[in-house]
Amino acid sequence: MTLDSNDSDEGERRKAETLAALAKRRSVYVRRGQRALLTALLTAGEASADDVRNAVELPPGIDPVCLGAVPGALARTGIIRRVGYVSTCRSVAHARPVALWTLADRQRALAWLADHPALADLDDGEVPADGSQLLLFPIQPRNDSGAAVAAAAPGQEF
Repeated sequence: MTLDSNDSDEGERRKAETLAALAKRRSVYVRRGQRALLTALLTAGEASADDVRNAVELPPGIDPVCLGAVPGALARTGIIRRVGYVSTCRSVAHARPVALWTLADRQRALAWLADHPALADLDDGEVPADGSQLLLFPIQPRNDSGAAVAAAAPGQEF
């Protein structure tokens, strides 16, 4: 089975859409990840998702997948560029390949860090005015009545 370009385009579109949602809904942690990535690149010259994951502490309930949104904007603006792939060092990721990044423009990286300070932690239940940090995907109400319930559990009351 081979993929045609339409399948690939759709996959890229869906990936971009999901990463955009992550960047908005988890902006505090994505910003911390971006700052960590740029700091690692300024220090060591190359960095990967492992460096970001090791530097950013996530509270319980925040899925680390949100850190996948970290490099996108930095790469699109020409601050960083991918130079290849390396196997992750994190055992839970089973040595899967992750992008290896380098600085494309040191001065722009320094300017970005100056212009984008770390964002403060949110208090429990706090929702910023821009709506960020909310649930990533809407929760659909359950339909616990009618034919669907009767068919699923005949003779039981709910």
